[in-house]
Amino acid sequence: MITHLLNHRISPDAITELRRHEVFVFGSNLDGLHYGGAARIAYEKFGAEWGQGTGFHGKSYAIPTMHGGVDQIRPYVDDFIAFAASHPHLTFLVTRVGCGIAGFTDEEIAPLFTQATGCNNIFLPKSFWNVLNK
Repeated sequence: MITHLLNHRISPDAITELRRHEVFVFGSNLDGLHYGGAARIAYEKFGAEWGQGTGFHGKSYAIPTMHGGVDQIRPYVDDFIAFAASHPHLTFLVTRVGCGIAGFTDEEIAPLFTQATGCNNIFLPKSFWNVLNK
């Protein structure tokens, strides 16, 4: 049970600006075509690069979610968590990755972020914390 973290590391529902060391974490497609949803915001406001569907660019981090099921997304989430752990000076604000255009539910995606609960610089959506705290 990770209830003690719930009130301290919650990503805002709507992220429209970032502080100096904050990073916008969003769901993308492998081709990096950031047409809609959080991907479009990442591209227009936070330095996501067109044609780059994975990883850290500008003040954003792309996790591909549109190429398969949860098992195909898991390695990219694991890579993200490892990246965040190796960059403790940054704060990662995770959106509801995969729960918009990709069509997954919080119950499907949140468990992929279980290891992120031990990483103090990763903030998760409240809906993910609700699932992880069940």
